[in-house]
Amino acid sequence: MVALLVVVAAGCGTTVDPVEPARTEDAAAPSAEPVPGLQAEAVRLRTDEAVGGRFQVRVTNTGDEAFTVTAVALDSPGFTALPAATRTTEFAPGRVIDLPTAYGEPVCDAGPVPAAAQLSVARPGGVTESVRVPLAAEALVLIHEEECAVRAVEKVVHVAVTGLVDDGDALSGSLTLTRQAGNEPVVATTLYRSVLVDVAAEGLPLELAGDERSGTTAVSFTPATCDPHVLSETKKPYVFPLTVQVGDDDPVPVDLPLDEAARDQLAALVQRVCADA
Repeated sequence: MVALLVVVAAGCGTTVDPVEPARTEDAAAPSAEPVPGLQAEAVRLRTDEAVGGRFQVRVTNTGDEAFTVTAVALDSPGFTALPAATRTTEFAPGRVIDLPTAYGEPVCDAGPVPAAAQLSVARPGGVTESVRVPLAAEALVLIHEEECAVRAVEKVVHVAVTGLVDDGDALSGSLTLTRQAGNEPVVATTLYRSVLVDVAAEGLPLELAGDERSGTTAVSFTPATCDPHVLSETKKPYVFPLTVQVGDDDPVPVDLPLDEAARDQLAALVQRVCADA
């Protein structure tokens, strides 16, 4: 597992003490020729997990001259390429800064390495160049494994929450598993609350035998807190991981697919209940 690091945000990135980039035989395979004065490592922080779809490119200025990173993007065969994100982050010699970087949809028939950080770098004297910096990618390998595990489950079974209705201080509806392919048993075992809202599905574990096409159980949502700090600061108030196992594969946490209407209902529930608290 990749260690999760808590750091203090600063400007367009996060400044941290210099660290030795994580190196493993698979994750650190060079994706490009080394760039003098630059090192890069993929890191995932708790805030990245909360936001989803991003990680940090930890850039180290190992040279003797300052430079400014003006754009950053991931270059990996395991993820669909996204446009570079604009940055204006200055690196004095020896400085280490984390640059938030989005990753695209996973390409699950390809590995995530070798990977590179695609950087636009402004040098002293006004010269700007585009460089591909080899990316130590242990965290990226983990992200790719997690994303592709979810995609594999979704090919076999569709998870849905339907029929949500107000029920006093709760929303009640149905949680349904519908087989999409295969004949392996499918089991939904545990449903986890979000930071803001509790959830209960008393019919868990919900299992589809090899010849069963669908199964349903009741599900209900209730506000878990009305703390003003939590209400204002939470990044993912309506994300509820459901653990799903297909056959003998490892269980995989899959977020409940709540559409905009369902999220609006949850927001209205929290607002109504907390207004009376």
